[in-house]
Amino acid sequence: MSLTGRDLLSLADLNGAELQGILAAAKAMKAGTLQPHCGGKTLGLLFRKASTRTRVSFSVAMQQMRGSVIDLDPNVTQVSRGEPIEDTARVLDRYLDVLAIRTFAQEEVTTFAQHCRIPIINALTDAEHPCQILADLLTIQENFGEVAGRTVVYIGDGNNIAHSLLLGCALAGAHVRIATPEGFAPDPTVVTQARNLSAGTEVVVTTDPQGAAAGADVLYTDVWASMGQEAEAASRQAAFQPYQIKAELLALAKPEAIVLHCLPAHRDEEITAEVLEGPQSRVWDQAENRLHAQKALIALLLGV
Repeated sequence: MSLTGRDLLSLADLNGAELQGILAAAKAMKAGTLQPHCGGKTLGLLFRKASTRTRVSFSVAMQQMRGSVIDLDPNVTQVSRGEPIEDTARVLDRYLDVLAIRTFAQEEVTTFAQHCRIPIINALTDAEHPCQILADLLTIQENFGEVAGRTVVYIGDGNNIAHSLLLGCALAGAHVRIATPEGFAPDPTVVTQARNLSAGTEVVVTTDPQGAAAGADVLYTDVWASMGQEAEAASRQAAFQPYQIKAELLALAKPEAIVLHCLPAHRDEEITAEVLEGPQSRVWDQAENRLHAQKALIALLLGV
């Protein structure tokens, strides 16, 4: 397997073996048995959206591999003054070795990839969040030994996390169920894509959170209003309240089930504080695994 020079704009850019290769490398790096060296390499971070875990984990990952990081804050570069993406991309391509982009439109990361020879990493768009799901799958693997055959249930908004989780679980051989209120389902195109990628595993979209949670190995949620949707937060409350992950819903899952949340969390909204801080929560392991998964991804894309 070689990912050298490739882009990661979507988990659908990978096949199952490549996904497993990233997870295996992340596991080895976390254990300290694999220590790649990125000396002389530079990672650029072009973030149009606020970030804690993504920004810090990418920065620490590159620094631990002895590479350097440059923050390309759009507010202090010509990006904020309307320089065409194509022009910015062709210039950054001559300075950097790899570029991670966190933005709104998926089309922006696609345009960068079309005009750069260096690897482009989708560090979050409104459509997908592939790096988060790499960390999620690593966390599931740590808890159960294998991801394949497990039932992963996402309850909440059919957003970028839901999209990437559909694709990641399909590639990893896990069953995936997405439960959302009416009108908030994931993009049907992504659902079809996940079904095409799956090898006979379950890909279900439903409006029934209790039915989805029954027998689950993993319960996963995210905020009800993502970045850019803050004005809708109050109006979404009534629709999403029945989709809160609470003790009663968790009781429907398997006794050994784990709970995930990509953070930041709104306690007692999409998830109760009792569950978030409870013994079945793996949220903090999940957050740590952003570092290890992204370290593996960077090293593999750079071929170091």
